[in-house]
Amino acid sequence: MQFPGFIRPASSGDIPAIDALLKAAFGGSEEVALVHALRRDGAIRGEQVIPLGDEIIGYYALSAMKSPAGWLCLAPVAIAPGWQGRGHGRRLVSQLAAWADQTQTVIAVLGAPAFYAKAGFVAAAAAALTSPYPVAQTLLAGAGGKVPQQKLIYPAAFGKGPTAPKNASA
Repeated sequence: MQFPGFIRPASSGDIPAIDALLKAAFGGSEEVALVHALRRDGAIRGEQVIPLGDEIIGYYALSAMKSPAGWLCLAPVAIAPGWQGRGHGRRLVSQLAAWADQTQTVIAVLGAPAFYAKAGFVAAAAAALTSPYPVAQTLLAGAGGKVPQQKLIYPAAFGKGPTAPKNASA
C-alpha cells in the first residue's frame, strides 16, 4: 500500500495533476478555470499539495483578497474522491490554520462550518463581516480571537455573486 506524502508547495509540473484532481473532486472544470484565472490575474499567494507518487490527492489555493488588504482567501480545497473521509483534508487545512494563527495572517474560507471548525478556523470571528457570500458559512483563521468588522472583496476571478468559492474536502 502506498501512503500520501508530506504537504508541500505546488510546482508548475503539478498543474496537470492539480487540474485532474479538481475535475474529479468537483465533477467538472469550473474550479480548474477558477484556479487558472487566479494564476493569470496574479492573485494566487500559495498553492499546497499532498502528493501520492505521480498523483496529487490533496490541494488548496490561497489568494489575496482585494479587501481587506493583507487578508487571504482559501479556495478551492480539494481531496481526491477516493481519499476523502480519511483525515487528509483536515490535515491539509489544519496545517494552514496553524500557520495563519502563528503568523497572524487572516485567512477567510467559505465552506462547511463543521469541517473548517475542526481544522482550526473560527466561525464566530467572521460574525461582523460583510460579504457577497453567506457569512454563516464564512470562517476565519489568524484573527487572534478578534471579530473584525470588514467588508470582504474577493479576487475578481470569483465574480460578484452567486457562485461562491467552493471546497471539496472531507
